[in-house]
Amino acid sequence: MTVSPRKFNTFSFFKLPAAWWCGVRLKYIDNKKAIVTVRHRWINQNPFKSMFWAVQGMAAEYATGAMVTVQIRASGKRISMLVANNNANFSKKATGKITFTCEDGHLIKEALDATIATGEGQTFWMKSVGVNEAGITVSTFNFEWTVRLKGER
Repeated sequence: MTVSPRKFNTFSFFKLPAAWWCGVRLKYIDNKKAIVTVRHRWINQNPFKSMFWAVQGMAAEYATGAMVTVQIRASGKRISMLVANNNANFSKKATGKITFTCEDGHLIKEALDATIATGEGQTFWMKSVGVNEAGITVSTFNFEWTVRLKGER
């Protein structure tokens, strides 16, 4: 299933306005990989003149969650999704344009298939890595997603 980044960015304007106003934008998505960018600006900076950690988190989560959303939609089932846990590492000051890439889309189908087959919720971890314009990693986020059939307990 193909979904355009433009549709996701329009969705974020209406449903995730904080991310949209901070400049979080989906640039590429398929079933295996998603790329999200955000540029350091006045509106998303911390007192140390670098990008606020929460803005990096929004961009990183968007790179994982967009793929989960696409694959849930492709399943044709009513499935809920939620972040249960996350952790992050910040290795360099985030300035300029930061690009977050997640290449863990292959993990989603396994979890969706299992929750559809068993009716039980499933969890899986996805990693999103943010790099600056010089290609240096500035932060790495891990998100534990939970999926389950809606109406099931």
